Amino acid sequence: MKSTVAPTIALLMLSLAMPASASIFMYDDASDLDVEEQEDWEASAELGLLYTSGNTKTETFKTKLNAARDYKEWRHKGVVDYYRSEQEDPATGEKQKTADKFFVSGQSNYKFDPESRSSLFVFGSYEADEFSGYEYQGTVAVGYGARYRYSEKLYADYEAGPGYAVNKPIIDGVPQEQESSAILRLAGSLNWDITKTSVLKSLASTEIGEENTKTRAEISVSANINSSLALKFAVAGSHNSNLDDESKKKLDTETSVTLVYSF
Repeated sequence: MKSTVAPTIALLMLSLAMPASASIFMYDDASDLDVEEQEDWEASAELGLLYTSGNTKTETFKTKLNAARDYKEWRHKGVVDYYRSEQEDPATGEKQKTADKFFVSGQSNYKFDPESRSSLFVFGSYEADEFSGYEYQGTVAVGYGARYRYSEKLYADYEAGPGYAVNKPIIDGVPQEQESSAILRLAGSLNWDITKTSVLKSLASTEIGEENTKTRAEISVSANINSSLALKFAVAGSHNSNLDDESKKKLDTETSVTLVYSF
């Protein structure tokens, strides 16, 4: 296993670090808290736009859709994330695409019983980002998950299991043959209701393969404007330990401010 495994696991643990102000006491079981189950789907949509003019003309667009449902034995969640950026060439006046990334993932957890913290999960994701050095990257994984509640306002999910990954590298703009390998997926997320109107969330995952280890992480803080709208600030990053195209950087980061509509 390559030396990049240790840094990726460290990044996973860092992003899931519990806030210093949180109690170190952990509830023994989910039934220790009177947590209301959500029978209906909860969904939110994000939108961010940026236009600049003058010496530099750019257009940046970001949108994201989250959906989740936690009811009885089942917990479902899904994400669709799209980001695109264009910049005008001052010499020719032509627009050049500088970023174009699409990511979608879905997961279902089957809890051993409605009040159990333990579950079995099935996860799948697909990412298309030609600027990352890969035309696409896909993952399927299964394994064990656990939810720990540290207080009524703070909980974290941890997951681990084997999986299978496929990807298609790009070298000098030319797509290569599809590659595939077995992986070990480690993932976690944290949700902290700081106040009645603000929430901190973090998530991280690492998919450890023989040839490449892919790591994703994000931390965000959102504050409600009203009952439906919130302003969200987020910092996200993705890292590939191995790229066939040496002209590409292994780490991509994204900082965003978006409006979030919950429905």
